[in-house]
Amino acid sequence: MNMASILHCDLDAFFAAVEQLDDPTLLGRPVIVGGLGNRGVVAAASYEARTYGVYSAVPMARARRACPHGVFLSPRFDRYGEMSREVMAILRSVTPLVEPLSIDEAFLDVAGVRRHHGPGPEVAALIRGRVRAETGLTVSVGAATTKFLAKLASDLSKPDGLLVVEPGAESAFLAPLPVTRLWGVGPATFTKLDRMGVATIGDVARLPVDALTAALGPSLGAHLHALAHNDDPRAVVPEHETKSIGAEETFGTDLATRAACDRELVRLAERVAIRLRRAQVVARTLTLKVRFGDFETRTRARTLTDPTDVGPVVLGTARELLEGFDVTRGIRLLGVSASQLLDPPPTQGVLVLDADPEGDHVDRIAAVERAADAVRERFGDSFVRPAALLDRRRGDAT
Repeated sequence: MNMASILHCDLDAFFAAVEQLDDPTLLGRPVIVGGLGNRGVVAAASYEARTYGVYSAVPMARARRACPHGVFLSPRFDRYGEMSREVMAILRSVTPLVEPLSIDEAFLDVAGVRRHHGPGPEVAALIRGRVRAETGLTVSVGAATTKFLAKLASDLSKPDGLLVVEPGAESAFLAPLPVTRLWGVGPATFTKLDRMGVATIGDVARLPVDALTAALGPSLGAHLHALAHNDDPRAVVPEHETKSIGAEETFGTDLATRAACDRELVRLAERVAIRLRRAQVVARTLTLKVRFGDFETRTRARTLTDPTDVGPVVLGTARELLEGFDVTRGIRLLGVSASQLLDPPPTQGVLVLDADPEGDHVDRIAAVERAADAVRERFGDSFVRPAALLDRRRGDAT
């Protein structure tokens, strides 16, 4: 590829920006979105909050100490999803080759739209203008010849910027950057490279690949050597298949009884089942994630004979998986996820009136849940809830 036609678009401080957009009184103020309990973490921070050292994944307790005058808000994921869909629609109106990475970022391949919209940098400017005009949000864009370089360029252009790495300028652009900018360089790898006197991407590029593979292993060594030379052949893949659907929660106080855990499983299983039905898929494998108070994290999974999107089936499986854990150790986090996602069979959810016990019982429950889904669609998710959750105080959802 000889053009800067790969774009990486990344919405700036997305969750916080949506909150500021919806409430103009928050403009210019440090806005911090995340779990508000003692054990919550920051999901997004406005650039005003970042000047105080508050970033995503920072513990909320630390954020409150660093920025006590900040505006702390619980996430509104439905609203963020709505705004994300608007932005993705703009991107897809420019080119069909859009690969979403998350709710707020995507890769684009715009080589095929040059005749209509111009070269990559012009397309990037067009997208930035349209996103701002049509949604009120700002998006930073990197344009380059590879995915790796486009993502790196968008990171360096933030906030509200456009950075183009022209063909032929890649090595000069990469050389002075710290080695931690390479995908795959975490603390352990950085320590090994530092001992070798490797501090920049240029240093990596100058090393023989054999020296890197000897120090880091054949896979990682070859990977870093390739990236340091901007060797990234990955194409933009427009259809990104969902691999799993899940829900988890960190608790302000460790759960230490099976009854307390069960109450949480009811809510998590309901959320997972609703998300499966909204995605119009059924799951063959269900996984329970448990994090104890000492941060040890363990998972157990079960593959079902009949794939499901039915809440009580998800809940029953999660309950059985929980039996393998000692809850008296204190549980800090619970999560339920569904994987091996399939299209539902044609008969899924049909109300069966005859009294054959097991299968018909599940079908009847499925029909009731779909009726409840219709009510939620009209009046909101909080309108229909399991009775076991009616008195529950809200915690820190993720």
